[in-house]
Amino acid sequence: MPNKHFYTICLILFLSFSVFSQNKDENDTSQDVNTELMVVKDSITRKPINILAPSRAAFYSAVLPGLGQAYNKKYWKIPVVYAALGTGIYFYVKNDNEYDRYRDAYKRRLAGFSDDEFQGVSDDGLINAQQTLKRNKELSLLITIGIYALNIIDANVDAHLLQYNVDENLAIKPHFQYNRMENASDLGVTLNFKF
Repeated sequence: MPNKHFYTICLILFLSFSVFSQNKDENDTSQDVNTELMVVKDSITRKPINILAPSRAAFYSAVLPGLGQAYNKKYWKIPVVYAALGTGIYFYVKNDNEYDRYRDAYKRRLAGFSDDEFQGVSDDGLINAQQTLKRNKELSLLITIGIYALNIIDANVDAHLLQYNVDENLAIKPHFQYNRMENASDLGVTLNFKF
């Protein structure tokens, strides 16, 4: 028990010395810091938002595929656009030519000729080949139109994203704050919007 009283007295003395040491000297001549709120002007210069840029990029890509990507200065996308469109057109033309060959051979057989290039193929085989090639040709056309539409959508979305605002006035930042009421520190995340 006597040790408990000794430690209590030492603790009280220590705290009383620290409280006395925090008193402000009345003769202190150092300058006081002004604790009023200070407004700091934003030093970030923002480019004005061009609301017509996405429409313009989409229009350019609709007129000439890849031109919208050039307008957005994404030059690496132009060969990708033309390769995709070229592949779709290639398969459309290839399936169309094959379809024409099988159709012409079937027409010649209906006309009574038997000198076509598909001697080992029956009439039903020629009809099935025509149906398959027609379906592949139409699918190639749909894929090519879809790639053309994706080209326009890509140019439009890319133009929107080029103007996306990622400066300090719109940010999620971690913060550390000392809570004087609870004599503890608080950690958190702050979402700031400054207009």
